[in-house]
Amino acid sequence: MTLAKKLLVVAVVFAASMTAAALIYKSRVSIRSDTALTANPTFVASKPKFAFTIHPQPQALKEFTFVDGDLKAAKLANFHGKVVLLNLWATWCGPCREEMPTLDRLQAKLGGPDFEVVALSIDQEGVAVVKDFYEELGLKALSIFVDESMTAPVALKALGVPTTLLISREGQEIGRHTGPAEWDSPEVKALIGWYQQNGNADK
Repeated sequence: MTLAKKLLVVAVVFAASMTAAALIYKSRVSIRSDTALTANPTFVASKPKFAFTIHPQPQALKEFTFVDGDLKAAKLANFHGKVVLLNLWATWCGPCREEMPTLDRLQAKLGGPDFEVVALSIDQEGVAVVKDFYEELGLKALSIFVDESMTAPVALKALGVPTTLLISREGQEIGRHTGPAEWDSPEVKALIGWYQQNGNADK
């Protein structure tokens, strides 16, 4: 073998060795990074995106009263300690009718000690028409809440229905969305999960 060929073989072997070493190093760095992020309790993932208008700072909400399905008085303060998705709607609202099953599925999936969908009807006919509506659409997971006096839209400065507010554990408005949405979508569930874990932190 000539000297030139020997040098070429050495160069090829050297290059292959360096490539293999680089790949191994990159793999180890990636593993260490993933492990560090998982093990570090202070690590906060980026906030998921959804078509909420998120306020720069959480906003205080005016208190108002309404009733539940048993005609017992209720108010937003009853839900302090939970992240709340408050949805203003009415049985006569076409877009509301379309989105209500998605709210029901969201409550069935995530509802519990840390989160609740509060679907607040503003039907002036009261609880009876809302119960009929729930039965017609087969809504099972959502609790019934009704504001016959329609004070909620004024207190919340809602311009129409459906209007949906995301509310922190402390009872402050984080953001809102006007119009219908697919509330059981992965994007919505990710956003709610983020606020469950991180509160009002703006990361």
